Amino acid sequence: MSNQENTNEPKDDNMGFWDIVKSVFAAGLGVQSSKNRDRDFKQGNAKAFFIAGLVFTIIFIGSVYGVVQMVLATAAR
Repeated sequence: MSNQENTNEPKDDNMGFWDIVKSVFAAGLGVQSSKNRDRDFKQGNAKAFFIAGLVFTIIFIGSVYGVVQMVLATAAR
């Protein structure tokens, strides 16, 4: 057996869509493990992470804005 067969890392160098989404979500919440962060830097595409991070940020800000508007509407009654 070679050393490559003994490693636990994926054999392909491309990360899938859901791998990128999970990594961006975990990083955005601050719970990204150092093992996954290292994998992202070695295998990930910077452009894909940038776009996913931008989309995550927009969705997060929109969600916070929506919750605040809902609370303010409820408090005004």
